Amino acid sequence: MESAGEYDYIIIGAGTAGCVLANRLTRNKDFQVLLIEAGGRDDYVWIHIPVGYLYCIGNPRTDWLLKTEPDPGLAGRALIYPRGKVLGGCSSINGMIYMRGQRSDYDRWADITGDASWRWDNVLPIFMKSEDHHGGVNAIHGAGGEWRVERQRLSWEILDAFRDAAEHVGIMKVDDFNGGDNAGSAYFEVNQRRGIRLNTAKAFLRPASRRTNLTIMTGCHVEKLLVEEGANGKVCRGVQFSGGGRMFTATARRETLLSAGAVNSPQILQLSGIGPAAMLHQHGIEPLVDAPGVGENLQDHLQLRMVFKVKGVKTLNTTAANWFGKMRIGLQYALFQSGPMSMAPSQLGAFARSDDSQATANLEYHVQPLSLEKFGDPLHSFPAFTASVCNLRPTSRGHVRIASNNSFAPPKITPNYLSTAQDRKVAAQSLQLTRRIAAAPALARYQPEEFKPGIHYRTEEELAEAAGLIGTTIFHPVGTCKMGRAEDPMAVVDSDLRVKGVDRLRVVDASVMPFITSGNTNSPTMMIAEKIAAQIMA
Repeated sequence: MESAGEYDYIIIGAGTAGCVLANRLTRNKDFQVLLIEAGGRDDYVWIHIPVGYLYCIGNPRTDWLLKTEPDPGLAGRALIYPRGKVLGGCSSINGMIYMRGQRSDYDRWADITGDASWRWDNVLPIFMKSEDHHGGVNAIHGAGGEWRVERQRLSWEILDAFRDAAEHVGIMKVDDFNGGDNAGSAYFEVNQRRGIRLNTAKAFLRPASRRTNLTIMTGCHVEKLLVEEGANGKVCRGVQFSGGGRMFTATARRETLLSAGAVNSPQILQLSGIGPAAMLHQHGIEPLVDAPGVGENLQDHLQLRMVFKVKGVKTLNTTAANWFGKMRIGLQYALFQSGPMSMAPSQLGAFARSDDSQATANLEYHVQPLSLEKFGDPLHSFPAFTASVCNLRPTSRGHVRIASNNSFAPPKITPNYLSTAQDRKVAAQSLQLTRRIAAAPALARYQPEEFKPGIHYRTEEELAEAAGLIGTTIFHPVGTCKMGRAEDPMAVVDSDLRVKGVDRLRVVDASVMPFITSGNTNSPTMMIAEKIAAQIMA
């Protein structure tokens, strides 16, 4: 066992949160910071071309290659569960959508933790701090920060028609999803710079890497935290990890910051003896802290992919159907960084309520001018568009639990999708709403024909069944180390993200969200890291 040195702060995971933490903490020249990443450098060309997510997900160079357990709510199917294993983490392989969520999300966090600093009015300036918005500074956007937000460099007739159709059923057109109420439809804004993906490694880590007080170790697998008995209870002294066939320990003088994400953070805690005691005993791990909430409260957005065949309009299915079309697309990107290769995985967004009982929009659409059977499959041979809709506030809860005491064994991920009557009802309602949009006059000229799931699913019970057959993750797992009050036995961290029962240890990533945000989760994760970094620096 070799010593990798002594640092003020050790950050585990160079994903969205870890890169932000590394940048902010190293601004203090007196802080020595170690950043440990299991993956490699973000020098793979497909990371930076927006459409390259197709070649990054499912690729061991950039993805942990995780899968869920077979899920009863999905007719027993197991899903791929992409998680970034590279500098930048999930920001290197995700959909690049800039989305904060809703005011009520953060006010709810504040209520459950008893900490008003999480309220929308208090976190909005944190979002704005790192932002470089294409529209410049205004009441809700910032400029000059590291995190560039741009409009997409494309236009599709079929998407414009879908937006018109959505307006016909009451989903009004809006200009901006990020003012605290995202109801309406618009093209998503994306984290790109002139048609090239911007990940957190480029935005935050690259500038910090030039500072002499930051040490970055890639290709290093964290085995466990080093937790000892201190004068006032358990104390995290650092971390044990391996890399290049060697074993290391590193010591943290001040704090260890666990930013390995909603799957790997609870896994590392459990391997370190922090988790449900009975489960740890089963795997031969001595429980140091009986923390029943570690790995529980898993939440994710399940997208229901409805596919409609169309006529008389261009879609990517036909545009990229032959070598000439693909060559033209490649040339368009090479010359102008525009066109289909600059596309985020989803281009048009819409937020709506599943019924009038919902106080705010509880559905999100990701609409695409293409269709395929499942991720990784070739495009269909016929022109079509996909309208994926997800329940933004699912009531189903899953969990992440280690499969053994071997740190290299992937954990068991059990989302429990559609396991509540409420979630099945919302799923059925969302499919019905999508059919109403497809039947609106604005789309009539294209003669949309439902291909998936199929018009033979009609009743609420049948539509809930269909949801289980076509549903798939949209890659937004959160909640597995949730923050909460001291008296909440399932809270893993307090509102300052300090692990209960262990001094000098925090979790800083999407796992701390007590409730999932009403939208894409990357930028909220960045805000969490910004908030805690500022608190540490103060």
